Amino acid sequence: MIGHIDKEINSFLLSLVDRKNKEKINTIIEKYSISITETLDNGHITTNVCMVAASILKLKPIELASKLVERLSLLGLFEIVEAAGPGFINITLHRKDFVSIINSINSNKERYGESNIGNGKKIQIEFVSANPTGPLHVGHGRGAAYGDAIGRILKATGFNVQKEYYINDAGRQIDILTASVILKIISKEVNEYFPQNAYKGEYINEIGKNFIKKTKVSYQNLESVLGVQKLFLDLKNDDEKEIDAVILSLKNLNIDLWDSVKKFSVKEIVDSIENDLKKFNVSFNNWFRESSLGNINDNSSTIASSINKLKKDGHAYEKDNAIWLNTEASGDDKHRVLVRDDGRPTYFASDVAYHKDKIDRGFDKLINVWGADHHGYIKRIEASIEALGSKKEKMIVKLVQFANLYKNGKKVKMSTRSGDFFTLENLIDEIGSDASRFYYLSKQADQHLDFDLDLAQSDSKENIFYYIQYAHARICSLIYKYNKNVDIKNLNLSSIEKNSYNQCDELIHEISKYPDVVTKASNTLQPHLIIFYLRDLSQLFHSYYNDNHVLSESNENIEAIISCLSSVGIVISNGLNLLGIKPIEKM
Repeated sequence: MIGHIDKEINSFLLSLVDRKNKEKINTIIEKYSISITETLDNGHITTNVCMVAASILKLKPIELASKLVERLSLLGLFEIVEAAGPGFINITLHRKDFVSIINSINSNKERYGESNIGNGKKIQIEFVSANPTGPLHVGHGRGAAYGDAIGRILKATGFNVQKEYYINDAGRQIDILTASVILKIISKEVNEYFPQNAYKGEYINEIGKNFIKKTKVSYQNLESVLGVQKLFLDLKNDDEKEIDAVILSLKNLNIDLWDSVKKFSVKEIVDSIENDLKKFNVSFNNWFRESSLGNINDNSSTIASSINKLKKDGHAYEKDNAIWLNTEASGDDKHRVLVRDDGRPTYFASDVAYHKDKIDRGFDKLINVWGADHHGYIKRIEASIEALGSKKEKMIVKLVQFANLYKNGKKVKMSTRSGDFFTLENLIDEIGSDASRFYYLSKQADQHLDFDLDLAQSDSKENIFYYIQYAHARICSLIYKYNKNVDIKNLNLSSIEKNSYNQCDELIHEISKYPDVVTKASNTLQPHLIIFYLRDLSQLFHSYYNDNHVLSESNENIEAIISCLSSVGIVISNGLNLLGIKPIEKM
């Protein structure tokens, strides 16, 4: 019905102006909205088109509203069409059209709410991308839940979505990981010497044990190969210099062993990350390795060809034996180093090459989900995208604020380097994947989130996750008690259609909003809108359930009620599934 109204409004707009002003009409079409009304007091459907058009065409909104009301009324498709306020148009549907949403939902089931607004556009979403130097902690979980949810929502609205994890398997942090594992393996032979800036935690020890087990190398063999006495270095009282000296020493002692431990350690952590994300109901179409970008000294590699292109096009230049990218032109506060004066590429150079690779793969839009601490990085990546010959608007960066976990009223630590932190796996084991995802998505991603573990486990109205799941389980129970084998699509809706039973009207009105909510969540990349909607729908259902004895209703009403409640259950189920959460049928 909204689609039909939309066409009529577009025809009405075209009748207002000559061809010379067609551009203005296009602007109006882009800006005005048609939506389900907030409450039944204002009918079923509303539009602000007259106010938008009046502003652009320099006309009076109330006069436009009067003309549009007349035009829509003549169609005979609606019960009431009326102007309201400064120029809103409110439309009340015929009773049968209003109720028809029940059959539509029960027929379409899991497809209800889907659309094709994306028209097959190719979108890549890169998210999580935590360094493979330790297990995922609860802070990473928020980015994982958010990235996966927007991927599901965009797919449901017609986009071709590719989800990608960028594995930072090159650079200094991987060297520190490798050194940490080797030192843990031989800690007894070097008097348990362990640099301050090495990675700590039981997982480092476990990687070392697994390396010995799977490669059949003994502690003694390692001692003899490494010559551990050489590790006692005359180090300055500087944590960074200390770890760098240890890394260099270990590489020089045995580069083959170093490479073996490095490869093994990264694989162990990446495997554990992938397993944790599977438990979290998060999957990726592609795991992209930083190392695949190649060597800066190989002109055929992605990283070298990217830098060469930037130099050739005049965006990068050499100064003080280093290579710089002019990022100020795109709003960055200074130029950025791509290659250091010693010939080593920076992390920025790898990111530039990675985004060139993304662009070359032909995506229409790139969505990067980053931690809030990366906000200063946006301008320089935008600059690199423009320098590579694309538009910076191709990239959207969504910043995800930190999530603080509270357990027993105390804040949980989340420092990977110290090894003392609450992992994502710990969280899943404690409250489950579904509850975890729900609370990560319960607020706008760029807002700080305090995650109360005790609340998430409570069976109370204050626990919104429980409240929504309970609504779905109640509906499933009602349908089962009525007749577990009933064909919902063939139930008689006459009592609701005739308005002899109208207690479900608010529920019917609310479920008709769902496609709009999904569309808005897709357009704004805000999954929390679906949670807010499900909360409101569940509240309406619980109120209805508490005020009505459904199964004791007359035969005339019962079929219509069950059919209506079934459609409510489908909407709750669809909304939860879009968030990667499994609806519960029994509590």
